[in-house]
Amino acid sequence: MTIFASPFADIPVTDQSITQRVFAGLKYRPDEVVLTDGPTGRGLTAQAFMDQVMQLAGGLTAAGYGAGHTVAIMAPNIPEYCVIFHAVAWGGGTITTLNPTYTAHEVAHQIKDASAELLITIPDFMETAQEGAGDIPVIAIGSDAFGALLGDPIAAQVPVDLDVHTVVLPYSSGTTGLPKGVMLSHRNLVVNVDQIIAAASLKPGETAAGFLPFFHIYGMTVLMNCHLAGGGAIVTMPRFDLPLFLHICQEFKARRMWIVPPVALALAKHPLIDDYDLASVAQVFSGAAPLGAELSNAVGTRLDCISLQGYGMTELAPVSHVTPGGANRPGASGQAVPNTQCRIVDIDSGADLGPDQEGELWIKGPQVMQGYLNNPKATAETITDDGWLRTGDIARIDADGYMFITDRLKELIKYKGFQVAPAELEATLVAMEGITDAAVIGIPDDEAGELPIAFVIAGDPAPDEAAVKAHLNDQLAHYKQVHQVHFVDDIPKSASGKILRRLLRDQMAKAG
Repeated sequence: MTIFASPFADIPVTDQSITQRVFAGLKYRPDEVVLTDGPTGRGLTAQAFMDQVMQLAGGLTAAGYGAGHTVAIMAPNIPEYCVIFHAVAWGGGTITTLNPTYTAHEVAHQIKDASAELLITIPDFMETAQEGAGDIPVIAIGSDAFGALLGDPIAAQVPVDLDVHTVVLPYSSGTTGLPKGVMLSHRNLVVNVDQIIAAASLKPGETAAGFLPFFHIYGMTVLMNCHLAGGGAIVTMPRFDLPLFLHICQEFKARRMWIVPPVALALAKHPLIDDYDLASVAQVFSGAAPLGAELSNAVGTRLDCISLQGYGMTELAPVSHVTPGGANRPGASGQAVPNTQCRIVDIDSGADLGPDQEGELWIKGPQVMQGYLNNPKATAETITDDGWLRTGDIARIDADGYMFITDRLKELIKYKGFQVAPAELEATLVAMEGITDAAVIGIPDDEAGELPIAFVIAGDPAPDEAAVKAHLNDQLAHYKQVHQVHFVDDIPKSASGKILRRLLRDQMAKAG
């Protein structure tokens, strides 16, 4: 077996819950503002944050949503998001995070699948939340009902098994199929926080502009938990807005920018960049989708800083690879973080491959998820009996341990860093009257990374492209929409995902 070990020294695995780990990074600086709402400027000190977490944990427990219960949150990045997340964790519960752009249909699916008993949202999303939540209570942040949940504080972490208890249930498509609940333990989250802090050299006092959504594992771990636990602070942004992002980085003298490839494109080319003083920015770190060497270099040149990237998956809590700040290799997704091993496995024979050979990337480490909720089959297909996680990505690792993503086995489409599951779009399309079969693939796009496009076999009566797009818009979030609809006579269903994508692209090219 050829194993690529991490070049970083192993770190100790501590016996802390994720909230204990965050509190450890806050207790020594009680009067520091650690959370600021970007649009309004209102701030929350470390002590106020900890007090609110303990009070909300007490109120949730008293209301019947404590240990052993699941609470859902559907909100943009605001300071209260962090309070709610850690209150549920402190009280021994499980939190499932919903994309705030979800339709009621998508909300209903996740609420049911996760067995959530309470949904917390913001007033603007109440209508969709209530429609999707069904019979469970829905409470809006800032309402009297939410204020009433601040109860008698729970002074200590409610005891949980750090390795077994699922503290958070984000949803991911994994390597195939519909979105699934990813069971992440306290141990998964805490270990990954410490792995990232060590590998990325996160320094106390760093303030980040936080537009990466907290419902997504990248924003949840790298921004929310790493910055609070690592002695830093966050200025929250409810959505990406380039002027606000640049203003925050300028005013708070951000040392690094945490971004995704579409933002890298703006940083490299948008004229607005020249209107801001970004001299404090020493590093731009991109994740969620591969960033090409040319664009990475362009960002570094434009901002006169180091441009790096990393690699991860929701199933890895999420980070497995980080490019060290002093050893950049453009186009590389980094080196394995501490306590992490990698293999490159031949997709046909299953044999291990050596340096600079392409195969499927397998990863092993304490950040690997417990499994998929209520889906032992998908879990077994993703994690081997001896603990290796099959990523579904094709990669090579050079002699220095730098990993390069070169292709993808998994069906997943990455649109502006968001996961789009072809199976979910296909099921939604086939459910439409007038469509008898469908296939969805991604095609490359400079700005978005990939664009979902659909191939459909129409019945009678046949819908037109506008009707197909309207149907999807009613059922699915904005980032899951198809950008083209091609009506075809045949879809080669027996082909593997990679071959299917090639065949469908060939059909599209022949049609002009």
